[in-house]
Amino acid sequence: MKNYDRKRRKFLRCLLAGTAAAAFPGFGIAQDRRMLNAKPDPNFKPDVEIEFVAQLTEVPILPGASTSVFRYDGKVLKGPQTVLLKSAPGYLGPIMNLVHGQKVRIFYYNKLPEPSIMHWHGMHVPQKMDGHPMYAIEPGERYVYEFEVKNPAGTNWYHAHPHEMTASQVYRGQAGLITITDEQERKLDLPDGEYDLPLVIQDRRFTAGNQLQYIFGMHERMTGFLGDTILVNGRPDTTIPVKTRAYRIRVFNGSNSRIYKLGWEDGTPLTAIGTDGGLLEDPQTFPYIMLAPAERVELWVDFTGRKPGTDLMLRSLEYDFPQMGMGMGGMGMHGGMGGGRMGGRGGMGAGRLAQGEDFPIVRFHIAEKIGESPELPKRLVKIRNLTEKDVANPGRPVPIAASMEHMSPLLNGASFEMDEVMDIERIPLNTIQKIRITNEHGSMMGGGDGMGGMRGGMGGMRGEGHGMRGGMGGMMMLPHPIHMHGQQFRIISRKLKDGNMGSYATVREGFINSGWKDTVLVMPGEEIDVIKPFEDYTGLFLYHCHNLEHEDLGMMRNFYVS
Repeated sequence: MKNYDRKRRKFLRCLLAGTAAAAFPGFGIAQDRRMLNAKPDPNFKPDVEIEFVAQLTEVPILPGASTSVFRYDGKVLKGPQTVLLKSAPGYLGPIMNLVHGQKVRIFYYNKLPEPSIMHWHGMHVPQKMDGHPMYAIEPGERYVYEFEVKNPAGTNWYHAHPHEMTASQVYRGQAGLITITDEQERKLDLPDGEYDLPLVIQDRRFTAGNQLQYIFGMHERMTGFLGDTILVNGRPDTTIPVKTRAYRIRVFNGSNSRIYKLGWEDGTPLTAIGTDGGLLEDPQTFPYIMLAPAERVELWVDFTGRKPGTDLMLRSLEYDFPQMGMGMGGMGMHGGMGGGRMGGRGGMGAGRLAQGEDFPIVRFHIAEKIGESPELPKRLVKIRNLTEKDVANPGRPVPIAASMEHMSPLLNGASFEMDEVMDIERIPLNTIQKIRITNEHGSMMGGGDGMGGMRGGMGGMRGEGHGMRGGMGGMMMLPHPIHMHGQQFRIISRKLKDGNMGSYATVREGFINSGWKDTVLVMPGEEIDVIKPFEDYTGLFLYHCHNLEHEDLGMMRNFYVS
């Protein structure tokens, strides 16, 4: 009887997969590995060909023993060698330098001891080229990416994206930057060459033998990994020598869950010229900038007038961080359970640098005085402006409700299924959609949640009609950096639903709400409306929390564009 039941369940799974594949072209791919893109398309004529190999290797990070990492090694097979710039010795992948309109072919070889796939974060590419986890390849296999660069000038990145292993693989080194240039940007004559600096910020934890430590237990998975050592461009205790002139600094938060409140030690304001989706229309000044995992910001930093031999420190400034039982309107908790710095490396009592704690990131040393420096342009680039008049659904925004329920991080009350789509997640091709992102109360220990338990609510998203479950239980409210694959989006409004500012006041002035973005930090109790185009490409495109531990626990869903 058991054997019969097993065969019956297998038959039903295959039948359901076949039905889904027939109803929605592109579905069922997870079950059909013949559709993996293992060979180049002879009709695609690339301007550039690149080879990426993901493999286990050892690199020096700290003094002493080398560290075992997962690293991307790359080489240019066709096109200018400047397409790939090798990072400094360390674990980060090479920087890809692409041009708008370029046709790119990438051969990806997985030599890791586990399945993986590469995602081109922020890039507007077809579904099969996006790195959906359904396309994860086994050790020894190859995947071929082919796409045209449709993004404007800006800073994106690439990283591993296998289901339930994204956090650990990115943590071990599967990440690298992408820069894109275009004609508009070139006319600005922004700082380039040695004056265009990448700044990849990550936190890590090491054993006494210099090996990477990762998760200790379920609580750390639920809150997100925090390390005790800050690395910049893969190196600890970083000092960067600079000259007395202006620099373009591309800051990228490559951490799994840490949120940085970027600020200069001497209180100098920060000048932003770009964000996730490229350059802004004009420079903007902030007292500090909040940077969540996966977010990027491009800074104009002018060291003119600073005395040679002096230093300027970029820090993560203190802010109130909500955790167990706390929303942004309540009393913040630094680090929650076991927060604060406990010191030391290795073992269960390893040092934890709490969320919201003040600490140094990178030191800039004024090494040389020079005479000339470019001036900050008053206007940067003209970007596509969208308003609510452009959307197809002004009165019915697509919901993305983030919640923590029953030890599970959820979106719209549901966990990730490889090719499952609710009615609200079906998007017509070549439409512009209004999306409302909320961060809801959730229950961790039983009972239910508020808007997070929407398995049957909001017009019967699942058709179950269960509605919302009552009770608050043991509530956990955490910030969620929500990332949407495919095209970038514009933020049109953000507000606290209860209007109670509380500890939100310690972060509110650091959000860049203009320009184009692909990731937005949604604080507890916040409601953010965005406008997102779904153009050019059909298929399944992910949206998920970029707290990578939350993503791996299932805080990820699909849009189906058709």
